[in-house]
Amino acid sequence: MTLFSIARKNIRKNFMNYFLYFASMIFSIVIYFTFVSLKYDTTIQSASDGSPKISSAFSGASVVLMIFVAIFIWYSNSFFTRKRKKEVGLYSLLGVRKKQIGRMLFYENFLMGILALIIGIVLGSALSQFFVMILMKAMGYELLNQFSISLSAVTNTVIVFMIITLITSFQGYRLIYRFKLIELFRADQEHEREPKVSWITALISLILIGIGYWLALQNLLQSKAWATLGYMMTPLVILLTVILGTYFLFSTLTVVMLKLSRARKKSYWKGMNIIGTSQLLYRIKGNARTLTIIAVLSATTLTAVGTAYSFYYNNRSNTELANPNSMMFIVTDDGSVKKVEDLIANSADHKLRYHQSVPVLEMNADISGLESVFYEGEIAFTILSEHDFNQLADAQSRDEKLSLQGNEVVVLDPSYMEGMSPEYVGKSITLTDKQQQQQVTFKAMHKYNVLNQRAVYITIVVSDEIFDKLQPKAITNTLEVYSITGQDKAKTLTADMNKILPDEAKFSSFYDTYSKGMEAFGLMMFMGGFLGLVFLAATGSIIYFKQLTEASADKGRYLILHKIGVNKGEIRKTVAKQVGFIFALPLIAGIAHCAVALSALSNLMHTNLAIPVVICMGVYTCIYLIYYALTVNAYYRIVTNVK
Repeated sequence: MTLFSIARKNIRKNFMNYFLYFASMIFSIVIYFTFVSLKYDTTIQSASDGSPKISSAFSGASVVLMIFVAIFIWYSNSFFTRKRKKEVGLYSLLGVRKKQIGRMLFYENFLMGILALIIGIVLGSALSQFFVMILMKAMGYELLNQFSISLSAVTNTVIVFMIITLITSFQGYRLIYRFKLIELFRADQEHEREPKVSWITALISLILIGIGYWLALQNLLQSKAWATLGYMMTPLVILLTVILGTYFLFSTLTVVMLKLSRARKKSYWKGMNIIGTSQLLYRIKGNARTLTIIAVLSATTLTAVGTAYSFYYNNRSNTELANPNSMMFIVTDDGSVKKVEDLIANSADHKLRYHQSVPVLEMNADISGLESVFYEGEIAFTILSEHDFNQLADAQSRDEKLSLQGNEVVVLDPSYMEGMSPEYVGKSITLTDKQQQQQVTFKAMHKYNVLNQRAVYITIVVSDEIFDKLQPKAITNTLEVYSITGQDKAKTLTADMNKILPDEAKFSSFYDTYSKGMEAFGLMMFMGGFLGLVFLAATGSIIYFKQLTEASADKGRYLILHKIGVNKGEIRKTVAKQVGFIFALPLIAGIAHCAVALSALSNLMHTNLAIPVVICMGVYTCIYLIYYALTVNAYYRIVTNVK
């Protein structure tokens, strides 16, 4: 019998012991193959007209994914080899030579790698079609029923995972050489001792996290701390303080809390609390590094997914803010206007809701006195009459009607940002051109416009009297404004109008902005969600592996408890509390870090991200709870010998 056949026989007869590691490899291969398949998918390429942005995005993300799955497989392999140390020690004790044991372990890992690769690619081929449909839907493309397996994706996956399999197989080969015989037999017996309380370090953990949060929530443009530390250095300081603080939080503050809990004798001696609290106390310090990694990964995942989903979620409202009309352009010649009108009138898919020809003026003004961070000196404004504003506002169903007196004006600035944009209300400026001047006073400011942004500057609405007075000598443009039904599906009509109108017309359409947003944010959300799911699965698996290792070590203790009369219901309750504590710590820390990061982003963008972020956190927590339930069940089965 050869070593290769012994390895094959080992895998077949002990498959349940190999299952966790084997499943981890298949999971990693399925995820990687699915992702790489999307990069080469012909359906996506044809729908996006071969956009290089999509290919580049997938290439970049696949590198991140490759590094991550390699680390995950390495971690899974370490867990797997640790479980086999006693078996390897037994081979050595029976007189099998180290070289032969090493080769057998190498063959076993290599065989499992090949088998996992075949199964992973088959499963990935089926899943990739499902993810293609999700991506197409997210990006607003039409769904096409085409099934194909990319040879490029297969080749890419085979090369990457053959390299990973060879490395982990060599790691297995080296196992027998890295440890002494006595260490292999004592692999399950961890050296545990009660950690000491350090109030100073516990306090430092809170201070460090507090500093990181405080810096993150500062106003970037006005903060003296950001200016002193530097805009490149401050994010690094935030990362460093929060990660260090989180590590100290898990390694010392939790010890303090557990010891305080132990000091409360009434609850400590109640039921099985003594067992759960003691086990957590002795192991929490050893778990601190793993919990910190999981908390940071959870925060990163939630922040990335929350940000991507927020952009996607707000795409329509942002498009409506930039393009309140379905289409708009500056009149350059009468012939073009007639052709556009004919196109819309003859369109079978869209009906005209309203059409207006709107005269606007272009004038400059010195806004030095308006305390703006963005603008200094003289800038251009678009001047709109009160009458045209009221007509457009009514057509757009806005509950707003202006009635201006004297030199009162209202400014329409959809890009307005508190503390950075000009302070308009109550201030006066002088509108000028080559032939005239007009002083005006801002009565109010609205964070929207009734005109599409591309063809106009920041807009000032003046009374009809002032408009009529300025118009004869000012630069005047006429804007053609249309609203149609089904504006988010006007691909053909928009393309036809683009062919007719020259660049000087500054044509803008709701469809153009909306579809580009859907494509960019849909791709971002898909990638964020996909990578987020991978990170979530990996973090859940890491805790799962860690807890099962501890369950194997605790098996004897629970057996003794059962023999002295503790029933299985009480054991399950203790296990659920113990595992719940380990799962809850990184989740709470991750959500807190993410909430601060997204609050900072929300303040910077002046956008309310609450709804999409709460949705992401809810979904993440639900999936995380599934891992918790699986871990409690597996832990309970190990310590009670339930098959």
